[in-house]
Amino acid sequence: MNAAGYLASPWPCEDGGPARLQTPRSGAGLALRAGQALACVTRNTLMSTMTVLGAPGEVYLLTHSVIRAKLGLPTTARVERIDPHSLKTVCRSPRLAGGPMWPGGMAIHRNGDIYVVYGRYAHRLNRACEPLASLQLPVNQPYNSFVILDNGLIITKNLSDSINALLTVIDAESMTLACPDTECDQPSIARLSATGNTVYVVGVHAIFRYHWDEPSHRLLLDADWRFDYIAASQQSYGWDVVLDGQHAWFMDNGKHRYFVKMVGAGVSATANRLIRVSMQDASDHQTLLVSGLPGGSITNPPLYDLKRHIVIGYDSANCHLQAWRFDADSLALTPLWHKQPFGCASHMILYPDTGELLINDYRRHGEEVVVLNIESGDEIARVRSGGITQGVVFPSVGWGRDFYWSSMGRLARIFVPE
Repeated sequence: MNAAGYLASPWPCEDGGPARLQTPRSGAGLALRAGQALACVTRNTLMSTMTVLGAPGEVYLLTHSVIRAKLGLPTTARVERIDPHSLKTVCRSPRLAGGPMWPGGMAIHRNGDIYVVYGRYAHRLNRACEPLASLQLPVNQPYNSFVILDNGLIITKNLSDSINALLTVIDAESMTLACPDTECDQPSIARLSATGNTVYVVGVHAIFRYHWDEPSHRLLLDADWRFDYIAASQQSYGWDVVLDGQHAWFMDNGKHRYFVKMVGAGVSATANRLIRVSMQDASDHQTLLVSGLPGGSITNPPLYDLKRHIVIGYDSANCHLQAWRFDADSLALTPLWHKQPFGCASHMILYPDTGELLINDYRRHGEEVVVLNIESGDEIARVRSGGITQGVVFPSVGWGRDFYWSSMGRLARIFVPE
């Protein structure tokens, strides 16, 4: 998908683009051969959230503070440009105003500047990590990242399970509000997704969308596209939605008690579900149990392979990983392979050319990063990244046969030794 609002880099934002396909926009896979292993370089961080790529050789890291939140004080974020191999800091921003704590987001706009949303602030920085402008956002709650529309506008929202979500549209050039806030009819925990100039919202009960209307210069609700995925069930809210151009994919039972790991962190008595909704007609939808076990929970999106028509879902609380083949004509989801126990919880990376799926596996009180063949589920390689927490945030590809893995207090560069 085009994602024309972003810099033409292999990975300019979380999940590689606003459709959250978790695939690089350019470049090749690791192409691991029989007998090849993975190596790892790590560094301790504060709360690392993600890395993104700028021009060739540029890697940027977003971190934020946490101890102040425990004391009821405002927290801050920071952007660093890091050495792509050693991970050492090349340059870094001053502390960026934030406020309430939640992992924020960072992206490189097509205008070449870096944008960060963290806490209740949006920031614009140049590529030397120097602040250019800031905007305080309307609600004193954490705003959980943002998407950039094809027209270059930035859309963000507050994270809440109690008050309705407010969509804020920011003019990237002036760093001012582009229109009055748009109030949704329910709260929303999940991060926004987008295609073109349309933004998708997973609320705590329903999924719906808004189109940017240029003549009126505001967001317009698509009254004909909505699916109440909770209905009369006992499920809890959904997380981020993946948009494959034909269907929207997400999972529910997102409420949990994560602290160090997602394993055993589910709070619902029910099993979590994979949910598909047609992007053309929301009345065309289906739900599937992932593991079928009670207490099922996740905190992130599934993955859809556009080339092979394979869907990856998981139950982090019960350590299940499941793949289905999707038939676009019959809309059937056929089980393909299944792994248990497998401690996956993070956002993933898929290399479309090689079919290599990068995913985490929490076991033996630590995190390992695994490369799987997406068609067979066969394990190709595995390396211990050094993190003691189970990562639930954002990896990114690198500039060669490497990638970066964030897991809260640790950043790892994982690579194929030459």
